[in-house]
Amino acid sequence: MRIGFYQFCPIFGKKSENLEKIKNVLSYIKTDLIVLPELCNTGYSFQTKKELAKFAEPIPDGETTRLFINLAKKGKMTIVAGLPEKDKNYIYNSAILVLPSGRVFTYRKVHLFSEEKFIFTPGNNKFTAHKAGKVKIGMLICFDYIFPEATRSLALDGAQIICQPANLILPYAEQITVSRAIENRVFFIMANRTGEEKQGKKHYHFLGRSQIISPTGEILAKADDNEETVKIVNIYPDHALNKKVTKYNNVLKDRRPNLYRF
Repeated sequence: MRIGFYQFCPIFGKKSENLEKIKNVLSYIKTDLIVLPELCNTGYSFQTKKELAKFAEPIPDGETTRLFINLAKKGKMTIVAGLPEKDKNYIYNSAILVLPSGRVFTYRKVHLFSEEKFIFTPGNNKFTAHKAGKVKIGMLICFDYIFPEATRSLALDGAQIICQPANLILPYAEQITVSRAIENRVFFIMANRTGEEKQGKKHYHFLGRSQIISPTGEILAKADDNEETVKIVNIYPDHALNKKVTKYNNVLKDRRPNLYRF
């Protein structure tokens, strides 16, 4: 299976330009799965709910999801990407998983980061792995990575590949995603963005460093801090079905839930 990420710098508030850029890149790649950053169509540094509401869209009927459906069908690939979702009076920081058939699954970010809490509604999805052909794929968004329960829930639901659209700014983030891959024996695709945003009092520097990690923690592909790039690798997704650390240890079967505190 060919899996990859597209790391780039969305321009804040320039949805049409960002979508055109995405279209131009994704129209010419050959892969089975590609992951894009969090809020890849709009940029990140919204200051108010009112400002955010101008850019949020319904799923699957909004402009952004329709574009990804067309790209997935034409390219015969699965796409995971982040966008602001509007549903009635609520706005979510969401990710979509779009299959080549055009079917769409939505995940709403559960663990909101910093001032996101003031403009987004926290998601209430259960962490669910979705079937994409013969492979099961799970989604997280950015700060979800710091909660081990989120990745473990996806692994328990059978996820072989976990896709993480991100706008990461904390310096240790990439290290933690390696740990999450190892402790759950899954492939992990972290698709971060690059660049800076300054809006009002908000100033963010995004780290880049997108990466693809194997179930044993090997970094299969990695971008640098600032480059806009697509990186694709070949994997055997069934390797994520092997949960053994040693001949006698299995990361899922050896769990002792009755002794854990939740």
